Amino acid sequence: MASATRAESRTADTRRITFYVALAVFAQESTWNFYDSRVPELLRDHVASAAVIGLIMGMDNLLGLFIQPYMGNRSDNTRTAWGRRIPYLAVMMPVGAALFLLIPHMTSLGWLILAIFLYALVMNSSKPISESLMPDFIEPERRSRANAVVKIASALTVIVAALVSLLLVDDHPKLAFAVPSGIMLVAVAVLVWRVRDNRSPAYQAALAEDEASAATGSRDTNVKVKFRTVISDLVFDSDRSRLLVIFAVFVFGGAWFSSRSLMTPYGVEVLGLSDGEAGGLTLPSGIVFILAAFPAALLAERFGRLRVMASGISILAVGMILGTVFQSATMTVVALCLAAAGATGFMINALVVLWNLAPSSRVLGTYTGLYTVGWASGGFAGPALVGLAVDLTGWHLMLLHTAVLAVIAVALVIRVDRLRRASDNRESAE
Repeated sequence: MASATRAESRTADTRRITFYVALAVFAQESTWNFYDSRVPELLRDHVASAAVIGLIMGMDNLLGLFIQPYMGNRSDNTRTAWGRRIPYLAVMMPVGAALFLLIPHMTSLGWLILAIFLYALVMNSSKPISESLMPDFIEPERRSRANAVVKIASALTVIVAALVSLLLVDDHPKLAFAVPSGIMLVAVAVLVWRVRDNRSPAYQAALAEDEASAATGSRDTNVKVKFRTVISDLVFDSDRSRLLVIFAVFVFGGAWFSSRSLMTPYGVEVLGLSDGEAGGLTLPSGIVFILAAFPAALLAERFGRLRVMASGISILAVGMILGTVFQSATMTVVALCLAAAGATGFMINALVVLWNLAPSSRVLGTYTGLYTVGWASGGFAGPALVGLAVDLTGWHLMLLHTAVLAVIAVALVIRVDRLRRASDNRESAE
């Protein structure tokens, strides 16, 4: 009876922290999605060049490559009475909300770019910290389910941004920015009120590791894990599993972003659709992604995360090949829905695999940042690489080029799976 009560208590705690992390991510992504939809229009009031607008809009991704791993590592090494994540979120999320609210009030290009830069800096700093709360509280075997809920919350923000645009932007363009800002303020108030980061199992384990390191006579009295130490361990470890996972994230990210960002010109050039019709090709697949996210987590718990990841990418590749063979608007939508269903297998579980491969509870935030480096780099390089292939072969093979990237990602995941099985066998033999 006592064990059953403890199990019920752990389940309740898991659901509770999953809700709070999902709330934080939902709030942050609500501002990001509205930012992506509205800020280009604000820039057009000052800048005529689409290239310059694109460069400014890409600044946040470039910042993320550098700031997110750093802030993840910084929060890993923070020790306070509030824990190591909540103190940062308690400051950064309100500041981010205030900066977001200021953006539409900037009347000159210089002030607008400054507001955009500061907003991107603060929000990129808080992103790995909020996401790292989840592995801090939730045991490894339950992280896929929790991450599925977080991904669903993130996906729903696209709908929120669209509704805000539909209901407010035309008549109240400045007031519209207050809605995502308000959501973020409410979310951080709930987090600070309800979440005690210093009680998380990972934080307590980190404190125990600190004490053990200090007891061994470590020369580093702060017992901090430096970022360069994490990178050195990652690169030079004889077991390449963690490094290969990050490379797989990079390659898959390239395939995923290519299938999304290049779809509108593909629809126009190959399918003969208008810009509006081509832009709507991805909408059904977004719904499929939300519906498939939680089942992908359940399958991973039953059959293994790496197997589900490899299978999911394979399904994405099959979808892209089908779309290449049968080039019609209907089959393209079917192909994208199939690809989105498969993509959940990877996107729900890849970060969880990386967390579970982390050598210590003291570096979970750093690994969250490293995942972002792989994902964002793939999002930058993938469309450019596929676009180059399209220049050489034509738009009609765009989906096939995306499938090639997916096949490479499958090979990387299969390699990681084999390495983990070999490692488990060696441990069993010992």
